[in-house]
Amino acid sequence: MTTFHPRRPDHRRSPLSRRRLLGGTAAALGAAAAGPTLAACGSSGAAGGKVELDYWLWDATQLPGYSEAIDLFMRENPDIDVRITQMGWDDYWTKLTAGFVAEAGPDVFTDHLGRYPEMLALGVIVPLDDFAPIAEIPEDRFQPGLQDLWTGQDGKRYGLPKDYDTIALMYDTAALEEAGVSPEDLASLDWNPADGGSFEQMLLHLTVDTNGKRGDEDGFDATSIATYGLGADAGIDYTGQTSWSTFAFATGWAFTDKDTWGTRFRYDEPEFQQTMDWYFGLVDKGILPPFGMFGDSSPAQSQLQSRKAALALAGSWMIGTYANLEGVSLGIAPLPSGPIGHPMSMFNGLGDSISAQSEHPEEAARLVAFLGSDASQEIIGRRGVVFPATDAGTAAATAAYEEKGLDVSPYTDRVDNGETGLYPLVENAAQIASIMQPAFDDLWMRKTDASSFTAYNEKVNALFS
Repeated sequence: MTTFHPRRPDHRRSPLSRRRLLGGTAAALGAAAAGPTLAACGSSGAAGGKVELDYWLWDATQLPGYSEAIDLFMRENPDIDVRITQMGWDDYWTKLTAGFVAEAGPDVFTDHLGRYPEMLALGVIVPLDDFAPIAEIPEDRFQPGLQDLWTGQDGKRYGLPKDYDTIALMYDTAALEEAGVSPEDLASLDWNPADGGSFEQMLLHLTVDTNGKRGDEDGFDATSIATYGLGADAGIDYTGQTSWSTFAFATGWAFTDKDTWGTRFRYDEPEFQQTMDWYFGLVDKGILPPFGMFGDSSPAQSQLQSRKAALALAGSWMIGTYANLEGVSLGIAPLPSGPIGHPMSMFNGLGDSISAQSEHPEEAARLVAFLGSDASQEIIGRRGVVFPATDAGTAAATAAYEEKGLDVSPYTDRVDNGETGLYPLVENAAQIASIMQPAFDDLWMRKTDASSFTAYNEKVNALFS
């Protein structure tokens, strides 16, 4: 696992796929190759004198939806030809960086909150408000808070929201029934960092040792586990998006001193450290897999499928992956309520950015504005892969999930109720990840307690001095 934990860990392993869209016809796209062989950004080589735009994304599951949406865009904008390139997470950022260095990257690309501050500092993306098609978009088009995440310290937007994600609990209904637990039981849990509340009691009940004893039964052996109450991916990083963040947020804690662009991290505060000691202390109780127990080849969804774990914290972008697990009848439960009286989920979202190297920024802005339109968002939503950033797109996605028999309200309720904490939008993200990774690893390995985070926090804050 890299020190930077991507929002979409499943997509890191997506095979490279390239597609050129010209009136819906697929053809090979050589511009995805790294280095000086990359085609020039926004090259004007399309037939009939059309402007060519390159659009890059990393999510293979969203490729069909964006292909359909961009086909519609090209029909409505016959003077523009858009070429889509999709590649896996690691390849994506490597080749995007190489493209910028060679001044041969895409015109428009899917951006990530953990990456765009660095791109902004390097001057490789442009403010979107300077383009009329984007400036004309109403402020209430997107879910509240999403535009704040893509607003720079200069007050200008550098990404147009395309989707959002929240966190909920996944489970196999059959496994739950065998444990004598109903969906209603999961829907009314509470949590606190002192004793874990009813949520920890549920996790203990769902944990089974190799002798068949449950965690709340006499004779339970916490050192020999067949089914962990809560699954875990191979790595847990400084954002804890699908691990500890929901619990820390539920104490009223926040990552930094500001909602966005903070300059003081708060890993040294009691609420955070108490939460970390509780969360990683679940290892000692046999509830959470120890460090290194499961690698990249056995993520949380695989643990749920093989009954190595009873519950899994998962992002909304993973709904389709979990729903398609063979032998699993998927159920989705809300997060437990915390000390502040309700659940809390991290709120994150992707955006579309325009390269400063684009030779056709006006046409690129037309594409970005279209991708943020209800017409495009509804196309993406109907695919039932992610929650698009607009109300119309989210409604389309919710309906698509309902057709598949899935109630996704544990995800959407967090946004509707304002029960979210923002992804930490800050400068120096890569350095912060590097500094904090040993702290989380050592705590997970049970080498230390969370008081060690105070010293690490000082190192992080020194980056901003």
